[in-house]
Amino acid sequence: MTALAKNLAIHRDVILGVVFALLAAVGFSAKAILVKLAYLSHVDAITLLALRMVFSVPFFIVVAVWIRRQHAEPLNTHDRLLVLALGLLGYYLSSLLDFLGLQYISAGLERLILFLYPTMTVLLSALVYKRAIGKTTLAAMALSYAGIALVFLHDMGMRQGGSIVLGAVLVFFSTLSYSSYLVGVGHAIKRIGTARFTAYAMVVASAASLLQFLVMRPMSALDLPLRVYGLSIAMAIFSTVLPVFLLSYAIRRIGSGSASLIGSIGPVSTIYMAYLFLNENVSWLQIAGSSLVLCGVLIITLNSKRESS
Repeated sequence: MTALAKNLAIHRDVILGVVFALLAAVGFSAKAILVKLAYLSHVDAITLLALRMVFSVPFFIVVAVWIRRQHAEPLNTHDRLLVLALGLLGYYLSSLLDFLGLQYISAGLERLILFLYPTMTVLLSALVYKRAIGKTTLAAMALSYAGIALVFLHDMGMRQGGSIVLGAVLVFFSTLSYSSYLVGVGHAIKRIGTARFTAYAMVVASAASLLQFLVMRPMSALDLPLRVYGLSIAMAIFSTVLPVFLLSYAIRRIGSGSASLIGSIGPVSTIYMAYLFLNENVSWLQIAGSSLVLCGVLIITLNSKRESS
């Protein structure tokens, strides 16, 4: 009976882990939809990013304070600089470039470009740590970028070419910023802890976003329709705070490899939500490109998981 109860507990943890990972993936994916809906009310990217952060930062401050009480030893100067640098790189700069890029490209293309982060992380890790890249990984990368090219062509046919290029470049550098953060974050998490680091880094990013708004925008920029505030609150809760913690709980139950594989549903859910809420067209070219990106990233993820094992 004890063994049965233990097995049931394990299965329950696995099921919860899968559910949490799915919810986190959909939550992160919904961000692009909420941003695009907010842009319909003519709010600019800097103001919208500040609103997202101001509504999400109280949750992270509470977590940071709670975690601080669990850890009597404060961060040293090295760790503080690490949190500051990675928080600015991985959460602030990446988010800013993403919000700017979403002004010009579709939500579907944005999510697919962001989904290239495993390929960029592999490349950056190879450069930083002087690791060789296998033929399987190179082929998977070629597959992913070919898929992006197809979706890019789809969007070029639907919109003005110049703005599409600008938006894609901005989101690409957003992905590059996040990938650079991932290369360095492993060291920080080992020293500081996952929840502690995430809470502190998000507070840093929020402070940077709010400071940027105060310097670059007048307070009158906050004279916005109520729907923008509603979308910003939804973005803060359902596409920032909840997914961060849901993903942490999922990783704890099923591991980072399995959680990242389940996260592959993200681009698909974005394209579907964009069709439902933004009336974005879904063509066979887009479906083919999305399939190539997903296949390429899945191959890299599985290959990395196998190499780690």
